[in-house]
Amino acid sequence: MTIDVSAILKEIGGRIEIDGEVLLSDTDFLGEMYHFSKPVKVKGSISNNGESLILKACCVGSMMTQCARCMKDIEIPVNFEMDENLVQNNGETFEDDDVILFDDTEIDIDDIAANNFLMNVDGKHLCDEDCKGLCQQCGADLNEGDCGCNHDTIDPRWASLIDIMNKDN
Repeated sequence: MTIDVSAILKEIGGRIEIDGEVLLSDTDFLGEMYHFSKPVKVKGSISNNGESLILKACCVGSMMTQCARCMKDIEIPVNFEMDENLVQNNGETFEDDDVILFDDTEIDIDDIAANNFLMNVDGKHLCDEDCKGLCQQCGADLNEGDCGCNHDTIDPRWASLIDIMNKDN
């Protein structure tokens, strides 16, 4: 979504309302894959404070990812805020890393929304708080029932003692 800010660039206190959608591209971040099948709704404003343009918006939508335990596809609600300083690129260098430069009189909100999503996304998602995950031995989904594998883990330091006990029986 591209916003034309020419109407407020020279007007201190000027404001443009934003009410639209951005389609975030599929993202692989920190080992997790996030898929957006529908656009994310963006509602907010861009205002001129005399030094920069201030983008304040709320982004709401949903994404598809996988449960961190059982690997099932799940849909997760997405809700994050954007609060950014935007400055028109006129060749000056800025020491402030928190400023986003834009060219001409248009601002592309898509990249800004994508970056804000990555700054706000949780690392792992679960299909259910009580998700049992996958069996470490056979890979069966433990939410669907017991797989029949022996889940008794034995400390290797005690393994020879178990062998001795089994010989006596």
